[in-house]
Amino acid sequence: MKLRNIAILSLALLLPLSMSGQKKKKRTAKKKAVVEEPQEDPRITSMREMTQQIIIIDSIVVDKEQILAHLRTSSEAGMLMTTSDFLGKETSGTAFVNEMGNKAYFSMPDDSLRQQLFTSDLLGGEWSQPQSLQGLGEGIREASYPFMLTDGITFYFAAKGEESIGGYDIFFTRYDSRNSSFFKAENIGMPFNSEANDYMYAVDEYNKIGYFVSDRRQPEGKACIYVFIPEESRQTYDAAAHTEQQMRDLASIRRIADTWGNGKERKAALARWQNISKQQTVSTNPKDPATQLVISDALTYSSAKDFRSMDAAGFYSQLVSARRRLETLNSQMDKLRILYQNASKADRKSLSSEILQGEADILKLNKLIKSLEKQARNAELKVIN
Repeated sequence: MKLRNIAILSLALLLPLSMSGQKKKKRTAKKKAVVEEPQEDPRITSMREMTQQIIIIDSIVVDKEQILAHLRTSSEAGMLMTTSDFLGKETSGTAFVNEMGNKAYFSMPDDSLRQQLFTSDLLGGEWSQPQSLQGLGEGIREASYPFMLTDGITFYFAAKGEESIGGYDIFFTRYDSRNSSFFKAENIGMPFNSEANDYMYAVDEYNKIGYFVSDRRQPEGKACIYVFIPEESRQTYDAAAHTEQQMRDLASIRRIADTWGNGKERKAALARWQNISKQQTVSTNPKDPATQLVISDALTYSSAKDFRSMDAAGFYSQLVSARRRLETLNSQMDKLRILYQNASKADRKSLSSEILQGEADILKLNKLIKSLEKQARNAELKVIN
């Protein structure tokens, strides 16, 4: 009997220990919470795999308000300015006037205060009423920073919308002359675009220098201007020949030196770009004939800052650009005439066509210059008299 009681007592003592062990097992058997990794937008992944191969020759960080002042292009590429300078009234946005000075594209706020794109033509010495650009696509909510290539067909701009991967992205389209509208715009991809804001895209075809602007990895109020060599055909990096990290670095422009290759093309392009800078520095010389405008017998201006009238300042900027184009064209014509004198009969036929076209362009430019001189002078006299 005593043995039985002892056995029962032993079981009673072991039971709590057994239950305690079972409880511990239950606690350790709990499943760990699964943390899901955030999935990247598949559009970004696809775009990165198709990153365009370009040579970025340099980059400059500037205040966002000073972007246009640092885009150095020849007069043959047209002229960039603020919409305020173009319209002669206070508003936001940017404007582009073509190399002939008779076609403008610009952005300004619509009724909802969002930036939208418009165009205007110079007719009889006056700009026509702004017309909104048609056909760019219904998914575009806001658009600015226009730029047209010299072909008058290929058009670039920055926009926010369904096809953007960041804030502003750079898009391109072409003008459809048959329907007097544009084709649906397409995102130009990486490395031009990023998950940040990417703005202005401009190309100086004469000097083979391009620019695009982004605020990726920049502090508030700053933007980076990338200077690159534009290519006639699009070439992409071979994703199979690069690691995933290398493709990410190339797509986001982690280091511009990674795009240089052997450095020869970059060196030549850098020299062209620096030459443009020197030419623009000379153009601010107050003794430069291209910048002189007689307002009255006692008053001559040599800078846009001299004007009290915003309308007059806008006409003056277009005037200086037109005079620059005329200088360049006259120089080209002198060379063509010398070539014509020493050319064979077959070559003269081709040169003759170029000379006739150049002479026609000179007549148009001279007419435009006279019109702009008159408009700038009259607009300024209205204010100062």
